Amino acid sequence: QVQLVESGGGLVQAGVSLRLSCAASGRTFSRLAMAWFRQGLGSEREFVAAISQTGGNTYYAYSVEGRFTISRDNAKNTMYLQMNSLKPEDTADYYCAATPRLATMSRYQYDYWGQGTQVTVSS
Repeated sequence: QVQLVESGGGLVQAGVSLRLSCAASGRTFSRLAMAWFRQGLGSEREFVAAISQTGGNTYYAYSVEGRFTISRDNAKNTMYLQMNSLKPEDTADYYCAATPRLATMSRYQYDYWGQGTQVTVSS
């Protein structure tokens, strides 16, 4: 089993930056591909970014590419999402997810999920 705990969400104004963290425990973190998903009110959960086990490969949704950066620190069992130039449409609950398989944009391939952290961007 893997336990994932997100932190770093909050209420911010458009244009500022925020960094989310996802702390993992319960399984060798370096063997897990990780990802961020988000879910806005009344919307389906959508892919944001993913990172391979070593951090050598990263993937982004078109809507966040160039503004968000996913990273990981395997020594700290933690993944991050640096979010710059935030927009009101980034408002959502952000979830981290983990899989022992390859990093992917499909939420169905992730076995473990955190409880989410809320990000609200005001205009």
